[in-house]
Amino acid sequence: MKFSLNTSLAWLSLLAFISVTLLTFGGALVDGASCASWPVCLPTGLGDVAQLIHRASAGLTALIMLALLVQSWRIYRDHRWLLPLATVTVSLFFAQVFVGAIQATRGLPADIGLLHTLTAFATWLSLGALTVAAGFLTPAAVAFPPLDVRQRLKDFLILTKPIIVLLLLVTTFAGMVMGGKTWPSLALAFWTLLGGALAAGGSGAINQYIDRDLDKNMQRTAKRPMAAGRMTPAEGLSFGLAASITSFYLLAGQVNLLAALLSLAGMAGAIPPMVGWAAMTGRLDIPALFLFAIIFMWTPPHFWALALVRRNEYARAGVPMMPVVRGEAETRKQVWWYTLALVGVTLLMPLFGMAGSVYLVSALVFGAGLIYFAWRVLTTESNKIAWRMYRYSSMYLMFIFLALMVDALV
Repeated sequence: MKFSLNTSLAWLSLLAFISVTLLTFGGALVDGASCASWPVCLPTGLGDVAQLIHRASAGLTALIMLALLVQSWRIYRDHRWLLPLATVTVSLFFAQVFVGAIQATRGLPADIGLLHTLTAFATWLSLGALTVAAGFLTPAAVAFPPLDVRQRLKDFLILTKPIIVLLLLVTTFAGMVMGGKTWPSLALAFWTLLGGALAAGGSGAINQYIDRDLDKNMQRTAKRPMAAGRMTPAEGLSFGLAASITSFYLLAGQVNLLAALLSLAGMAGAIPPMVGWAAMTGRLDIPALFLFAIIFMWTPPHFWALALVRRNEYARAGVPMMPVVRGEAETRKQVWWYTLALVGVTLLMPLFGMAGSVYLVSALVFGAGLIYFAWRVLTTESNKIAWRMYRYSSMYLMFIFLALMVDALV
């Protein structure tokens, strides 16, 4: 392969690389304490002038970056390397600008300054890789049909798995209330939930990218954007990566670094209540680990109940879910035992003084309902019962965390 600059993306990447390099070195020479308002200030000295020049350079670089992003999404929608790399690069650049603006105006701790430096380095490396890739790969432009904007927006929403996102946000908010023993401020709740939604949504998109070939073989998932061919795999991956990066930097800049790191580590699943706890307190305590344990123990019986209903689809698609690998009888037993363990974990919190009577009564009532459905799943070979178990377990998790919130406030 021969390096070439015969595409607009290659030229834009090279121009952006040069601009970011100059911007990075220029930023190292600028006094970070100058020009305390953002984006502009009334200059009172050479330090302020230098800072304004640096910000103007960042603005020009931002225009180049936006042109690069538009070009890559317009022409290279199906390229598995160029589109994700361009999207990540632009996301990192604007994240760097965001962190730099916060650092300049709010004087946050040294870890934000370190994050700004590391992000600048990551942007530079990513942009260098994009420049090399665009120069060597030089793919031919593809003429894509016009997009249905309404369907496009709907597909991006589907990528995030919005129902799961909403359920996880309930657990995140519950973690905030439990951690602080009071309602969080409107601003803190907004940024935490927005960051959590982006993290969970990004994770959902990446998950659909990984499972795109399997999804084609199952009725439940065959109409997903990538499985149905309405969106290219490169687009789905790029969207997921951009949402995840944005989530991390929003939480780091507007909440705290611990919440951001937890969100990045777990993006979905059992982590959200820990993110909420860390957002409210700036630390992790033993009760937060119990919140993690509740979701961790809830996950197997919830999804195994669904797997019983969809066993034939999973078998045809070659997905090694428990009913396919170990059979329905063993799966029903595991649903039963994990349900008992889950209810037991929920009752440990009041036993150790981490929750009060409101939560205890709720955990007993809702837990009894879950145990009833698990027993029916164990003793009745009926997909209808398994489906009811799956539906009830979703409501169970939401009600348990709502009960935790009420208990923390009374």
